[in-house]
Amino acid sequence: MSQLINQIAVVTGAGRGIGRAIALKFAREGADVAVVSRTQENSEKVASEIRAIGRRAWAFAVDVADAGAVTAAAEKILAEAGKVDILVNNAGVTRDGLLMRMSDADWDTVLNTNLKGAFLVTKAFSRAMIKARSGRIINISSVIGLIGNAGQCNYAASKAGLIGFTQSAAKELAGRGITVNAIAPGFIQTDMTSELKEEMKAARSSRFPWAVLARRTTSPARRFI
Repeated sequence: MSQLINQIAVVTGAGRGIGRAIALKFAREGADVAVVSRTQENSEKVASEIRAIGRRAWAFAVDVADAGAVTAAAEKILAEAGKVDILVNNAGVTRDGLLMRMSDADWDTVLNTNLKGAFLVTKAFSRAMIKARSGRIINISSVIGLIGNAGQCNYAASKAGLIGFTQSAAKELAGRGITVNAIAPGFIQTDMTSELKEEMKAARSSRFPWAVLARRTTSPARRFI
């Protein structure tokens, strides 16, 4: 039996990459999905894929850093779907660069989308969840928010902030039957990560535990018993 039958999910950044995969997985498990992406074209494309599975889908073009746009979209989703059971804050961007060369605009763009966006969307839907005394909120952070990465001070700060936001929101909402959790993926090949320079990809991968273990097990100076 489908695990999410009769559930309504909202997924931000669902027009491609991880967000698209999450939205389609939810649909395959029985959920109806509100697809939120920056462009109507991407939103509608994924919504059409969900409808082909046999589930209802709504497509919204929303800049999650825009409080007015988020509020308007949330009101429309709740009016059309009737409720929201699951919210996935996945929308995210990168504007990589060394700290000394990073512009204020690149800092603001990443923090506003990755962190403020999660705040705005969570705030917009939490009232309905509180009223229903039920809800699942999942924030997509990153391993970079835990370990940092050269050339990504803005991205690391936004993802680390998202973890702190998750922990605090979880404590506020637990008594209302709402869970708030964060997932911190490692390096995943998506449209966004494909834009990274090769040296950046290599630097990120070399920081992960499996890469460290690989270096240790291949080093002639180390022996494991």
